[in-house]
Amino acid sequence: MIINAGERIDELHRNGYQIIQKTDGFCFGMDAVLLSGFAAVKDGENALDLGTGTGIIPILLEAKTAGRHFSGLEIQHEMADMASRSVALNRLEDRIDIIEGDIREASRIFGRASFDVVTSNPPYMNDSHGLKNPDLPRAIARHEILCTLEDVIRETAALLRFGGRFYMVHRPRRLVDIICLLRQYGLEPKRLKFVHPFADKEANMVLVEAVRGGRTMMKVEKPLIVYREQGVYTSEIYDIYGY
Repeated sequence: MIINAGERIDELHRNGYQIIQKTDGFCFGMDAVLLSGFAAVKDGENALDLGTGTGIIPILLEAKTAGRHFSGLEIQHEMADMASRSVALNRLEDRIDIIEGDIREASRIFGRASFDVVTSNPPYMNDSHGLKNPDLPRAIARHEILCTLEDVIRETAALLRFGGRFYMVHRPRRLVDIICLLRQYGLEPKRLKFVHPFADKEANMVLVEAVRGGRTMMKVEKPLIVYREQGVYTSEIYDIYGY
């Protein structure tokens, strides 16, 4: 296994799995871990992660769920290469594929109606919000530079089989945009879960489940609180991380 200069291996606390990341660069965050705990991939189902980065979500979903096969799509060559090497590091080549490609062409790459589940931790910031990070990999992960929210939702709708499920983590301030776009492309919002850093603070993340062709009815679940006190996670967060 090749570990390049400027890379490290981190423990994932699931099935003994590890992941290769940059020592001084973009690394997966809590949002990806929370998404892996929110998403459900059932026995025999195939799942795709759009904009997979280091491959964290497919690897965690393989560890946590009964899904048959997992794929990750990533446009940045360096990130896709790291993700592929992490898959090999964990000897998961028969369970996880990493494909280098553009989210905007995902339905052409994989074919329409080819997945039971699609997940995404997309860039949160559009052109009118936030300063673009001068480090390109971080900027691409955080800003809608190479794809927009609409690109993600449009391609998800094309990729999902009828009745298939979409799981996404995003910012609450984009929730109106999210719901409007989901319905525009035939994805019915079914579950929302707000994530609060502390019990007395406003939500800074929202987890969304939508179903392709689903009926109208949405459940707002009990909020997820990250910290019990400064520096101490709640028991639910420890469970999601696998500690």
